Amino acid sequence: MAEPKLSFDDVNVGDQAPPLSHELTRTDLVMYAGASGDFNPMHHDEVAAQAAGLPSVFGHGMFSMGLLGKAITDYVGIGNLTRYKVRFTKQTWPGETLTSSVVVTGKREDGGRKLIDLEVTLANQDGEVKVAGEAVALAG
Repeated sequence: MAEPKLSFDDVNVGDQAPPLSHELTRTDLVMYAGASGDFNPMHHDEVAAQAAGLPSVFGHGMFSMGLLGKAITDYVGIGNLTRYKVRFTKQTWPGETLTSSVVVTGKREDGGRKLIDLEVTLANQDGEVKVAGEAVALAG
């Protein structure tokens, strides 16, 4: 069965995907370290993080990118995401609630494919953008 696609005719510039929110926990950091193999002590060792001048351990950038990626694929379908590019703008900290924003910024046809352009961000509860980027998805 084919992956459901957004309807090109029904999507409009300015449309937004439902936001996805997640409170970042220290358990998330440890679980992600185990899954990714990224055991940088800045992500799990409070003493080492403070010795380096940080207030606490901080989240893996790729964990944040993954949260935002899930919000995108929940909206467009996993098999329909053709491009996903981000930059990490600020560190994430345990206790922050991170919320996605996925906004349609364009519609176009390219080589017979109907494409939807998206602006994507992940911000904390204070509106500080932690991850910002863009994505492109196939539409039906």
